[in-house]
Amino acid sequence: MDLAGKKIVLGLTGGIACYKAAEFTRALTKAGASVQVVMTSAATQFITPVTMQALSGNTVYTDQWDARIANNMPHIDLTRGADAIVIAPCSADFIFKLAHGACDDLLSTLCVARSHALPLLVAPAMNVEMWQNAATQRNVAQLAQDGIGILGPEAGDQACGETGMGRMLEPQQLLEEVIAAFQPKLLAGKRVLITAGPTFEPIDPVRGMTNLSSGKMGYALARAAREAGAAVTLVSGPTALDSPYDVQRINVQTAQQMHDVVLSHVGGQDIFIAVAAVADWRIANASAQKLKKSSGDGMPKLQFEHNPDILATVAALPNRPYCVGFAAESENLLQHGAEKRKNKNIPLLVGNIGHQTFGQDDNVLVLFDDNGHIELPRAGKQALARQLIANIAARL
Repeated sequence: MDLAGKKIVLGLTGGIACYKAAEFTRALTKAGASVQVVMTSAATQFITPVTMQALSGNTVYTDQWDARIANNMPHIDLTRGADAIVIAPCSADFIFKLAHGACDDLLSTLCVARSHALPLLVAPAMNVEMWQNAATQRNVAQLAQDGIGILGPEAGDQACGETGMGRMLEPQQLLEEVIAAFQPKLLAGKRVLITAGPTFEPIDPVRGMTNLSSGKMGYALARAAREAGAAVTLVSGPTALDSPYDVQRINVQTAQQMHDVVLSHVGGQDIFIAVAAVADWRIANASAQKLKKSSGDGMPKLQFEHNPDILATVAALPNRPYCVGFAAESENLLQHGAEKRKNKNIPLLVGNIGHQTFGQDDNVLVLFDDNGHIELPRAGKQALARQLIANIAARL
């Protein structure tokens, strides 16, 4: 419930992307927000107010002279007490209106009449040629200069049959952007490199050695760092997770591959967070073909060798970033966590009991530093990730 207690005024303008606004409304309400929908006349050509009222659970307004508002001033009353206005989809015409302060319908008038402290976010949606038009780009630049948040757009197939920039972000991406808008920008301008998930060490072409890490904590940290304003690169072992929006993700399989990618990207990073559950060993004599149990040779003789220590390698660099390690232990967490932090020569280590958190949606974290340790009590991994990012930002 990342938006619990928040009131969002959701504006819809004319465009086929209005169909996404229906799912976006559901996503906002599931995240705990109260959604007040305001539609332009053009928007009602693509989706009905009845649909949006059913999904939001609130009366939908389309007319600036709507007498259902007691004082007949919906352009004033609808935004008072709101936490944000989001226009999705936002057409080229409505971007023009915002850039020039037009007030010729309810939605444009309430945007102009909003409190200066009320955030306004727009999700452009239009044909690629309309998006690339010089006038549109001038108007978008004016919105950004005026402090209006621009959510997207992205490139892809369009309803008109063309392909290119102008697609409105997907509902889940929009939701992440709205949630991010309420997070403090503690890492604005920073670059963060994060490892996540398990590694997989091949035994033969179809078998391998891995662990139960789901990657959820690392992905939550990538999202939290991005919410805090950082440019985030996520180096991920095999997971079934979707990438956090606007995070660069690089997929790897083995510990050696993760090591190589990290070292090739660590230059210029401000923070390195090693969350991945990296295998300590790999199979030195991995078979090029599937090992057969009927070969008559008995159990295969597997030979192990150490994988490179990614965290220790980065921590030893002459111009190292601020390094944060993770320790997934099975017992004696306070002892092993403190020892690991010193052995890795890092300022901060985050410990947990691995088998109690792998694959779960919540966790308990213990933070180790020069002053001892503190505990972050059990909470959802996304909430813990935001706490940890705030803790890291305070230490920089």
